[in-house]
Amino acid sequence: MNRSSVLTAAAGAICLLVPLSACTSSKPESAAGPAAAGASAAASQASVDKASKDYKLSFIQGVAGDEFYISMQCGIEAEAKRLGVSVTTQGPQKFDPTLQKPIVDSAVAGKPDAMLIAPTDVTAMQTPLAVAAQSGTKIVLVDTTLKDPSIAVSAIASDNVGGGKAAFDAIKQLAPDGGKVLVMSTDPGISTVDDRVKGFEEAVKTDSKFNYLGVQYSHNDPATASNLISSALQKDPDIVGVFATNLFAAEGTSTGVRQAGKNEQVKIAAFDAGPNQVKALKAGTVQALVAQQPAEIGKFGVNAAVAALDGGTVTPRVQTGFTVITQDNIDGEAADAVYKSTC
Repeated sequence: MNRSSVLTAAAGAICLLVPLSACTSSKPESAAGPAAAGASAAASQASVDKASKDYKLSFIQGVAGDEFYISMQCGIEAEAKRLGVSVTTQGPQKFDPTLQKPIVDSAVAGKPDAMLIAPTDVTAMQTPLAVAAQSGTKIVLVDTTLKDPSIAVSAIASDNVGGGKAAFDAIKQLAPDGGKVLVMSTDPGISTVDDRVKGFEEAVKTDSKFNYLGVQYSHNDPATASNLISSALQKDPDIVGVFATNLFAAEGTSTGVRQAGKNEQVKIAAFDAGPNQVKALKAGTVQALVAQQPAEIGKFGVNAAVAALDGGTVTPRVQTGFTVITQDNIDGEAADAVYKSTC
């Protein structure tokens, strides 16, 4: 890739990513203030040395088999072991509230002390988790959130609006002459991807050289994303950039662009950094990856749960940063940002 310089904003700071370098924001942000305050708040959660007892934690993934949630699980399990608590992990086969709700209900019946969960819908999962909280289980939201997150002791997620803006900055530098761009997302009503779309849309509006074609929804299915981008390219063959908001959207988008023979023309900035996306980056079908810090989200989630159970201080909202990965840094300083397939 010839243009790998990416402007990225994370945790309230603007960083310039020059070739052969990466800008990694490891400072979380609290709801109360800027990056420095967030770093302090997150450090407070991470300062738990040992739980007062072997608490029983339940981790409910957004979808099983997703490297993002596997990486989060690794962070959760490592921190649970350090603190001396137990954790079990479950997840639906698709990012779908109708599949996640029975798993939550079953987990609640087992009376866990705390539940770390990535809700698959801001509205549909509200009542099941409210019931869990009323039963005495401490709720920690990891990655995604709810319409009313007040039932949770803490909500921990990436700076998704900032990530969406960073994705546009990547496309802007990859296609400096401007042109038509679109977003390939999953489904509306998922807090994280909605925020990524928002960040991208806000950034597009600041540059008159780009024509925003809107967002399409692939329902978290790579084959659907591939078909959608193929149809979009038939309608608008001069598209210059696509922002794929998650791993599956990116996988399908890169496939569709490759099949259309538009690799040189269409620049793809994708959220997440699973093995398949890294292969696409190295092959040149994806030009930039906005990698989250799922292990950190999991680590902070366990600390929030234990602090709440032990009567300690819990930060209500924490944001983690991200790393922009390109061909120039994937085998170097950004290598650790790639998601894991196993712990």
